[in-house]
Amino acid sequence: MQELIQDMLPMLHSVFGPNPDWKQAFLTLLTPLFLGATALEYFYLKRQGKSFFFRKDEVITNMLLGGTYQVMELVWYAVFIVYFMEWMYSFRIATIEVTPLNFIGLFLGIEFCYYWFHRGSHRVRWFWCAHVVHHSGENMTTTTAMRQSLFYGINFHQVFWAPMLLIGFPVWAVLLAYGVDLGYQYFVHTQAVNKLPKWFEYIFNTPSHHRVHHGRNPQYIDKNYGGMLIVFDRMFGTFEPEVETVDYGIVRQPKTNNIWTLNVHEWRDMFSDAMKPGSIWMRIKHIWAPPEWVRPGLTDQSNLRDK
Repeated sequence: MQELIQDMLPMLHSVFGPNPDWKQAFLTLLTPLFLGATALEYFYLKRQGKSFFFRKDEVITNMLLGGTYQVMELVWYAVFIVYFMEWMYSFRIATIEVTPLNFIGLFLGIEFCYYWFHRGSHRVRWFWCAHVVHHSGENMTTTTAMRQSLFYGINFHQVFWAPMLLIGFPVWAVLLAYGVDLGYQYFVHTQAVNKLPKWFEYIFNTPSHHRVHHGRNPQYIDKNYGGMLIVFDRMFGTFEPEVETVDYGIVRQPKTNNIWTLNVHEWRDMFSDAMKPGSIWMRIKHIWAPPEWVRPGLTDQSNLRDK
């Protein structure tokens, strides 16, 4: 695999620069496939009389959020992420050559780390402040996968990939494996696919499983965190099958398509809650406690919401 990458480097460097973010490079290369899948989804749903799933305002918002996310990821990578991840990699206990077999092992490790990153993004308010953007859509099409935050790059979620870096996988390989995981997930954001064969549904994350994840139905909240696989949800008790029709969005839904508001509303509310009078311990707990946590004695908190 290293030889293949070396052969491709001149072309990739001419497009993405001398030290590319392999995650973003991989996702950018997949863009024609993503757009083709969205067009296919739209025409299929139109033929089924369900093209109303593509709500014009929300689709445009999703695309704007996706475009600004891509640009900011490149900026954050250049000014912060690459140095932070290289710093973590400097503490590695070994240096692992990236062979095809080792990359499969790396990918399984990244999937395990992704499960905990995704779970943390729902259960720790600091991480939820970025992830909430993705869940604020009230519908589900493949364009929902584009609905991402400007601030993923600087919320230190890269610590979730630290185990793979400390084991000895290089930064570029960790980012590429993460990109592969994210690339797969584009295709599970859809209502055009019902249930897949049982064996596939048992092992892999599917549109059915991921629709559950985006639901604000009480039984669906904080379920099905897997990226490509669903096995860790089954192992750690966070799996929920799709039974009841999914109600998409978050509990306290921001009624806006303003992409800046969608990006900052939860950060604003979190820091507003933390600034309210009280002990330092209780104030900073708003940062690491679950998003729905209510500070005792405060009845006007803004965080009676976004789950």
